Amino acid sequence: MTYTLGLLGLGTVGTGVVQILQTPHQRHPLLKDIKLKRVGVRSPDKPRDVQLDPACLTSDLESIVTDPDIQIVVEVLGGLEPSRTLILNAIAQGKHVVTANKAVIARYGEEIFAAAAEAGVYVLLEAAVGGGIPVLQPLKQCLGGNRIKRITGIVNGTTNFILSQMSQTQANFGDVLTIAQERGYAEADPSADVDGEDAADKIAILASIAFGEQVDRESVFCEGIRAITADDIRYADEWSFVVKLLAIASRCPDNPDELDLRVHPTLLPREHPLAGVNQVDNAVLIEGEPIGQVMFFGPGAGRGPTASAVVSDILNVAAALTTGVKLANPLLSSSYPRHASVKAIDAVSQRYYARILAADMPGVLGAIGHSFGDCGVSLESIVQKDRAGDTAEIVVLTHDVSERKFQQALTLIRSHPSISKVATVLRVLPEGTNS
Repeated sequence: MTYTLGLLGLGTVGTGVVQILQTPHQRHPLLKDIKLKRVGVRSPDKPRDVQLDPACLTSDLESIVTDPDIQIVVEVLGGLEPSRTLILNAIAQGKHVVTANKAVIARYGEEIFAAAAEAGVYVLLEAAVGGGIPVLQPLKQCLGGNRIKRITGIVNGTTNFILSQMSQTQANFGDVLTIAQERGYAEADPSADVDGEDAADKIAILASIAFGEQVDRESVFCEGIRAITADDIRYADEWSFVVKLLAIASRCPDNPDELDLRVHPTLLPREHPLAGVNQVDNAVLIEGEPIGQVMFFGPGAGRGPTASAVVSDILNVAAALTTGVKLANPLLSSSYPRHASVKAIDAVSQRYYARILAADMPGVLGAIGHSFGDCGVSLESIVQKDRAGDTAEIVVLTHDVSERKFQQALTLIRSHPSISKVATVLRVLPEGTNS
């Protein structure tokens, strides 16, 4: 039996999908039954890395989702629109959808999956999180009998490359970002990656699956890596930490009906399983009961890895259509009627690191210490580090304290006449998340 495919987008991922479909030898036998009929592109005359019949290409994307001969629509355009509208139109036409679009799913997943449930079609999205790492299906199926406690992930290859290079070369953020762009690891506009938005999309999707609740993407606290310097990474190393952009989703120990969802650069103990994940690799550490810890590791982005996940979903749809056996829990919203209650970031407690620039004069360390103490912040360490002219760097590591109290202390410190600025604030991985 032949299954006809329409592909929306022929960029990096779309090209990888076509290359796999065109070389089915020694791959899954169902691949020979997948026929690529139409490919939607913005510029049909643009040179391509794959050979396709020119008649296959079209700039009329709507014609693909309405083509009665196409059974499966693959969306790898990226961005919110027209992707969202095309996905919904494909579902309305009774077509199954495979997408790698984490931004659309994170923001409009409830609408999309409700439409898919009503139409009786599949929407699969393994490539939306972790690139080539199979994590969504294992989370839904293989780990389905577990009570998931926490997910901690390095889920953005661009930021992981930047932080890894900063650690290895002692270069600053701007210089390493330029290298990442030259190597194709970062976009010309890297904002979605370096500001944490991409990782927040992904943790919203993971949390929905792990905890069985609809997650409002805007409820995920999000902070990026632009403010981190080589000095911060060096000081962290002196305390046996590495710096990683982590996406964290967990049930709050004090209120299991509440979720803690956040993305931010984090000081991670060197012995933690995620500490050795470097360069463009991704990893997702899942903690559950009774299984304990399971980590999924591998290439999190790029043509081959992401295309691998897309084609896996295509094969899953084809297998379901061939056998008549429904996929297990393919529609996220069908069993997730409850909207997640998310704990406000200012109510979260953990340890903190801060790098403060201050006048190099007597009494400054004491003033900073008193400001923290007045706000109920207990300090594990306060050290004066490098000095440039009349300015000294003071580095602070706290014990566990609420975000609210910590920020109150920083406000008080900023008001002190000897303080130039609070240059960097980093959170330390919460207790209980180490191996």
